[in-house]
Amino acid sequence: MAADTAAALSPAPVPDAGRDIGTGAGTGTGTGTGTGTGMSAGFDILSGWGRTAPSLAYVLRPRTPEEAVAAVLSYGHGARGAIARGLGRAHGDAAQNAGGAVLDLTGLARIRAVDAVAGLVVCDAGVSLHRLTQTLLPLGWCVPVAPATRHVTVGGAVAADVHGANHPAAGSFSRHVVSLDLLTADGQVHTAVPGMPLFDATTGGLGLTGAILSVTLRLLPVETALMRVDTERATGFDDLLARFTAPGHRHRHTVARVDLLARGAATGRAVLVRADHAPYDALPPRVRRTPLALRPGGLPAGLPGRAGVTALLDGLRSRAGRPGTGRPLPLAAFLHPRDGLLRGHGRRGGFVRYEVAVGDGQEEALRRVVGRIAARGRAAGPGVLKRFGEAGPGLLSFPPAGPGWGFAVDLTASSGGLGRFLDELDEEIAAAGGRVRLAEDARLRPGLVAAMYPGLGEFRELRAALDPGAVFVSDLARRLGL
Repeated sequence: MAADTAAALSPAPVPDAGRDIGTGAGTGTGTGTGTGTGMSAGFDILSGWGRTAPSLAYVLRPRTPEEAVAAVLSYGHGARGAIARGLGRAHGDAAQNAGGAVLDLTGLARIRAVDAVAGLVVCDAGVSLHRLTQTLLPLGWCVPVAPATRHVTVGGAVAADVHGANHPAAGSFSRHVVSLDLLTADGQVHTAVPGMPLFDATTGGLGLTGAILSVTLRLLPVETALMRVDTERATGFDDLLARFTAPGHRHRHTVARVDLLARGAATGRAVLVRADHAPYDALPPRVRRTPLALRPGGLPAGLPGRAGVTALLDGLRSRAGRPGTGRPLPLAAFLHPRDGLLRGHGRRGGFVRYEVAVGDGQEEALRRVVGRIAARGRAAGPGVLKRFGEAGPGLLSFPPAGPGWGFAVDLTASSGGLGRFLDELDEEIAAAGGRVRLAEDARLRPGLVAAMYPGLGEFRELRAALDPGAVFVSDLARRLGL
């Protein structure tokens, strides 16, 4: 079987990037039907959410931890190795493995235990944050760190060490992980806890230390399923930074949507939104009967170019009401704004997600990057500016080592000269001691990674000792030499 497996997983050509390949687990090309164990499997074309770098892989869909072990031992040791995958919401190629095996872990989706007194949940890695919220919210708890889409798995949230608009207060996702079970290349399952090198390499490690099978997560208590939101309008970049750092604000969440159509003195103008989980006594009377009901809500669906920017910014302004009103918003509408893009994201040739971070004191570098992106005029929507607090222990986690800034924007992949343009921005970010977010990347040059991520050497050493045969590998890992 080993010889047949190695032959089946030999390098395969990369399909045409212009093909309509979808944004989920793949297109179901169906050249294989099973593994002989009851676990479904077959060749599939996979891409990230940005749809810019598709590749062909043999996708296995284990439904139990035992099937995941069997998949790694039988298929991960082929010529091209294996990588775990969740719901495919990373923009780049972090969960792809051209010519190799991909373990789709969305079938491992049991919520095993909830301690509604201590605020802990034990769940499989394939459980989505959306399902977790549906389960926990009626009990008065929610996920403590929410990325911009709730359609990610818990395992993916750990592997990417995702963050939200509350990073200064809450840190990134790994800060709230009590323990995790990791399937390593030898077929063994190890429990990792904070303080262990294995934990530091796995949180933010992009699946390269092994496949996360289950997670114990500490939760955040809430009284309602609504957010209480305040809105300000910044007239330009200087005004925006001043409002972000103005004393006296105690909000847990703060994020700015930057209008990248603005030019000149107005460059960097934005809608600045601050929010907290609404207490029960702040609810309108009509809502108090069901304070923990998960209500629908989201921002307008993504539209490229000027129409998308205008629609999204107008939507933010109108939903928030006049500045300082503290109007309640459904939890999903504030915490997961990118879910409005699910219906149409990437249908016009794909998007490159450019997400960078710099530390405090490097605001001028950030200003130049935002100004150059605005001047180029190829943004597919508004930019997003956030504050970062202290970083967590993850060796490859995205937020920098101290307080700083994060900026992200979607750029249309079909725009001419985009690669050269972003290479220039990378150089500027690296010179400022900043970094590009690896979990969303699809095009960074490998020579800059070590400068951006000082923990890379330690990560490589630990990974080499843990997985000397490089069983766990991805398109991103090969491209960047991770």
